[in-house]
Formats: sequence, structure tokens, C-alpha cells
Amino acid sequence: MNPSRRLSHSEMLQMKRWNTPTIYNGWEQLTKANPARDAFNIEETRDFMPQMGPMAGYAVTCVIQPGNPEPARKNPNAWSEYRKYLGSIEGPKIVLVQDLDKPFTYGAGWGEVNSNIHRSLGCVGGIIDGAIRDVDEMCNAGFKALARRLAVGHGFAVPVRWGCEVEVFGRVIRPGQLIHADKHGFIAIPEGEEKGLLDAARFMDANECEHLISAARSSGGKPVDQILREIDAGAERFNQAARGKFHRKGEW
Repeated sequence: MNPSRRLSHSEMLQMKRWNTPTIYNGWEQLTKANPARDAFNIEETRDFMPQMGPMAGYAVTCVIQPGNPEPARKNPNAWSEYRKYLGSIEGPKIVLVQDLDKPFTYGAGWGEVNSNIHRSLGCVGGIIDGAIRDVDEMCNAGFKALARRLAVGHGFAVPVRWGCEVEVFGRVIRPGQLIHADKHGFIAIPEGEEKGLLDAARFMDANECEHLISAARSSGGKPVDQILREIDAGAERFNQAARGKFHRKGEW
């Protein structure tokens, strides 16, 4: 990744204070992409460690095929070579894993051991379009994971290739993209749209609280017509604030 696009350590810590929909709301104001179709997962994810809260990091990528013994036979050093790639990338990192057995799952490449190894090499978590196992032990390692399901065995889960473009939950991800994920799913920020993202998310969250949520939450004892007028007025102020800051209207 271009170092000029990296967020500071402080900014990455602050990114974790917001849920992924809030980060999306900020990105929506900055992006040149289609906010209705781009950047976020298309298929449903499952967060197996929601108690760990959001995670933020830069994508490292891996492709596996646990149902096929051939990759392990062809390259018995695959895990070692992959770990050298992983260790060469600056953190914090999130590993994005494409499982070529999809839609089936024959084994889990990420469990207790692999999570501890990844954590030692600067990975805060993984988004695995396949299976994981050892959920309690993964939590103990401090490694958060979104995945499709749980599995008992590991099959032949060795890296087939790495450091490449992958397709995960319907979204194509390139190494180095900024990732934010939680129980809602994930967003992969398009390259070049990282700067200003945190400030935009904070602004839009405050904009919601000041103009819309406050109008809805102060409705006690008021007639319905007055509540509706105040919400309409709040929506207009919300959109005016968004236009004044980003030159585009907000969600409401």
C-alpha cells in the first residue's frame, strides 16, 4: 500500500470506536463509487466474536481449498512461505480468505493455532469466506473472525496462493485495502479514499444525533402533527449540514 494513504496509529484506534455502518455513512459522503453497490459485502457474513467489537486493518489475502489434497502435495512449504509474506506487511492487518470449495465447506484453516500465529504477526482478525473452528480459543488469542460457518476438522487447508486479489462474500478485495468489520459485515475502502474517512464518519454521526435523532427522542407528550413537522425540519437541517460539509445530501 502507498504509505501516504495509511492512517496513523491513533486514527486506526479511533476507527475501532465506531461500528461499520457509521464508517459507511462517512465513506458515502467522500466516495466516487456507488454507495448502494460498492465496497461492502454482498453476501451475508457471520460475526462469531461480536463481543470483541469492530476491527480495522489493512487487507492481506489468501486463497485456500480444504477439500483438495493437491495443493499440500505440490507445495509442502506453503504455510511457511505464506507466513513470510504475512510478516513482511506492516500492520494492523486483517486476513481476507477465499475458499475455493465454496459453496461447500470441508475444513477450517483458521482455528486456535493459526489465530495465535496470525496475531503474533500483526493480524487483528480475519474475514474467511469459509469455515473456522476453536472459537473460544480464537477469542482468547485476541483474533476476531467473520466467517460463513463453523467446522470440526481442518481438511487440507493450506494456502494455494496469497498476496493476490480475492473474492470474499461477493466482494473483490485487493491487498492493502483498508477494512472495517463488525457484526453487520465489512467495508473495503477503495484505494485513495482513506484520508478524511474518520472525520467524515464522526461528522455524520453527530449530524444524525443533533438534527434527526434528537427530534425523534424529544417527542414525548407532543401531538403527532408536531412530531412529524419537527422530524421533517430535522431531516432538512441534516441534509443542509451534509451539503455544507461535503457538497452532497445525506441519507435523509
